[in-house]
Amino acid sequence: MNTLISPLQLASLLEHDAVTVFDCRFSLADVTAGARAYAQGHIPRAFYAHLNDDLSLPHTPGKTGRHPLPPRGQWLAHVLRWGLTPERQVVVYDDAGGAIAARLWWMLQWIGHDKVAVLDGGIAAWQRAGQPLSQVAPALPHAAPNHYATLPPLVTQVLVDGIGGGRQVLLDARDPARYRGEMEPIDPVAGHIPGARNLPFNQNLNADGTFRSKAELERQFASVASCVLPVVCYCGSGVTACHNVLAMKLAGLTVPALYAGSWSEWVADPARPVAQGEQP
Repeated sequence: MNTLISPLQLASLLEHDAVTVFDCRFSLADVTAGARAYAQGHIPRAFYAHLNDDLSLPHTPGKTGRHPLPPRGQWLAHVLRWGLTPERQVVVYDDAGGAIAARLWWMLQWIGHDKVAVLDGGIAAWQRAGQPLSQVAPALPHAAPNHYATLPPLVTQVLVDGIGGGRQVLLDARDPARYRGEMEPIDPVAGHIPGARNLPFNQNLNADGTFRSKAELERQFASVASCVLPVVCYCGSGVTACHNVLAMKLAGLTVPALYAGSWSEWVADPARPVAQGEQP
């Protein structure tokens, strides 16, 4: 499975010890909240993956975005310390409709790990299905040998120097008010990259936090389905943009690239242009 998995499918895999699970809960307002929630109760045998500590490099003000990607080789070494191999099914989840978990989904696809799926509906769906929680943190397995070295990435990224200039269709996954520049609670500059379209990631979800159907996602992304130019997804810091990458894959569309630095990297250089208002 390489997109979504249901709670009952995950329960069956856990019963047969055929899966590695990662809890990705995280809050920008309190970076310790996810780890505390994990300690209070998580899916049995799940490891905790911290957005800042495991899935990002430290932020360098004035240079990088808020959650810069590690170099691919450094990330691969981290994955091997988790004991992962390409043959192992991985499941990732959070409590935010996949908004954080999709980042780990993307990063594993980035090193060629195809067998990774997001738990549809997250930990809430797991509990609604009557499945148990655990407070026991599993021990890390032995580091795995590197079987990823020759695998091509299944998703791609675009660096900041490749953004703009009409070379791609940019999709901004943030809230419309942030996109329009009416408010900006996190980054120092409000607005969006000139020419970008706004497709908020939360529009990919039903009210219960599960993903909308394939047909609904096809309609959601209809405006870019036939684009001749490559599609690139971004957000505030390269996290929720991964949700749009996953949603487009679910819709059966060409998988877009990710601008991992996103808005927070774009505005780190005051010379870069900024747009505000409605989308073009």
